[in-house]
Amino acid sequence: MVVVLFRTRLRADAGPDYAPLADRMLALARTMNGFVSFAHYVAPDGERISVVEFDSESSARAWRDHPEHRDAQRRGRSEFYAWYRLQVCDQIREVVFERDA
Repeated sequence: MVVVLFRTRLRADAGPDYAPLADRMLALARTMNGFVSFAHYVAPDGERISVVEFDSESSARAWRDHPEHRDAQRRGRSEFYAWYRLQVCDQIREVVFERDA
């Protein structure tokens, strides 16, 4: 399992095109071979984090290199983000707990 952590801060002038593009990228990512899951959180100070899981590094790389995603990455740097940090991590272990109802 590969976990991609995408931490961002939007520019004050990011504009109305950001949300539809983000929605499109999520819809596209969900169609990629090896996509496992997505979660997104926004901190009170405005920092955002997306957590995306892929079944392998090659699947994560295929997503990174998808032409439509590459275009969105360029737009992110030029139009939307004041800052971002991308981390691609190998899962070392997993522990799951779920209380029975």
